[in-house]
Amino acid sequence: MDDPRTVLDVNEYPDTEVQKNRMLTLEEWKEKWVNRNIAFHQEQGHQLLKKHLDTFLKGEKGLRVFFPLCGKAVEMKWFADRGHSVVGVEISELGIREFFTEQDLSYSEEPVAEIPGAKVFKSSSGNISLYCCNLFDLPRANIGNFDRIWDRGALVAVNPGDRRRYADVMLSLTRTGFQYLLAVFIYDPTKHAGPPFYVPDAEVEGLFGSTCNIHCLEKVDAFEKRHERWKIDYLIEKLYLLTEK
Repeated sequence: MDDPRTVLDVNEYPDTEVQKNRMLTLEEWKEKWVNRNIAFHQEQGHQLLKKHLDTFLKGEKGLRVFFPLCGKAVEMKWFADRGHSVVGVEISELGIREFFTEQDLSYSEEPVAEIPGAKVFKSSSGNISLYCCNLFDLPRANIGNFDRIWDRGALVAVNPGDRRRYADVMLSLTRTGFQYLLAVFIYDPTKHAGPPFYVPDAEVEGLFGSTCNIHCLEKVDAFEKRHERWKIDYLIEKLYLLTEK
């Protein structure tokens, strides 16, 4: 592993086309949960979110916070415990059930009339609602708009060919004055096929720049021992704050 002080200054790899046709199906994502191939889950929550939480929330109360591709992210309970309302979407019913079980939250489930086969799981307190369905179907459920979006592990998981569609859905869910916190990864995409997929600055700008101010809050060396099997030499995580223009 290179010296992280050098790694953080590395130029973003120029070959942005190499992953463009890479695809994972929804069934493959479900299988990751069944087979416990979920190293993307962070049991202690995301440390960059924790560090920048006050900047993200701005001291506001009663916010609606959206978690795309939420898995069983412990941060959902962080926001709920602070009095905010959380809505998430996740294709794995197993992941959703594990969230409620591991957080010791009672919940109910019901079908989503607008989306055949979809369910919504709601905490008994009423401030966490997790939809089990394809993210691209979710707007049909009329879930309303959000003050905050926490996108960790979502844009980097969406098939690269679906990113424009994904960004359009995310922006359609925002309220006036929104803040969108986005975490992405930088590495050599010729060495690892993804996911998580490589998302360079130019892609973030292309997806969101026309409607959002984009500010990189921090970039950190995210390389761990487990990443050696990806055959990469470095892994940088970047945290962006997107706000309304």
